[in-house]
Amino acid sequence: MDFTHILLLAAAGVAAGAVNAIAGGGSLITFPSLIATGLPTVDANVTNSVSVFPGYVSSVVGSRADLAGQGRRVRAALPAAVLGSAAGCALLLLTPARAFEIVVPFLVLGAAATLAFQERLRGLVGHPRAMSPRRAAVTLPTVVFAGAVYGGYFGAALGVMYVAVLALILDESLKRINALKNVLSATVGFVTLVVFAAFADVDWGAVAILAPAAIVGGYVGARLARRLPQRVLKYVIVTFGTTVGLILLYRAVTG
Repeated sequence: MDFTHILLLAAAGVAAGAVNAIAGGGSLITFPSLIATGLPTVDANVTNSVSVFPGYVSSVVGSRADLAGQGRRVRAALPAAVLGSAAGCALLLLTPARAFEIVVPFLVLGAAATLAFQERLRGLVGHPRAMSPRRAAVTLPTVVFAGAVYGGYFGAALGVMYVAVLALILDESLKRINALKNVLSATVGFVTLVVFAAFADVDWGAVAILAPAAIVGGYVGARLARRLPQRVLKYVIVTFGTTVGLILLYRAVTG
């Protein structure tokens, strides 16, 4: 790896950490950067998953003030996040990727649209305050599990998906939902780290460059997200999610 590659990965790590903290989708920055250094696609994917995990952790630290009072919710969601991400990792390691690559762009675009039209959709499915305790207890783990499967498999725009669906089912501000998203993303990231470190070909040299950079970007991004007005934060997430989805769709069609 030459000096140009090192600079590329360092810059990509900072940018991806910040994007993951604010909106999700930072893997769209680091994944192609790893490809540019010469890594095969699958190796780049698993190396990316391992590299961005520290950035998720720093995002949690940066947004911890907005986690106040969400302890019970976090504890209810974590088992689903662990199981779902483990299942997603297994899918990546054991099955062909092409079919899922075709589905992924539509999942990302659907998540962005869900957040954009959140209020209208609430009119169809009902406001979270009208949800029965039993339904709420089932809905949250189900949503978290489905997102974690995707996150274990590929993960780009996982944050966009989580924010979109959590905003639909939880009666919370977007900033507090974003903080919960950071915890769930960090959980998914930890599982992928353990699984891929044990069973996949990780480029640890690239990880040594990307991970510290993602930590810096993740903390800065989380602090910035807390200062953004609600409407601006929503606009940023929807815009970035739509962009990620269109790029992934282009890759699926042309790949």
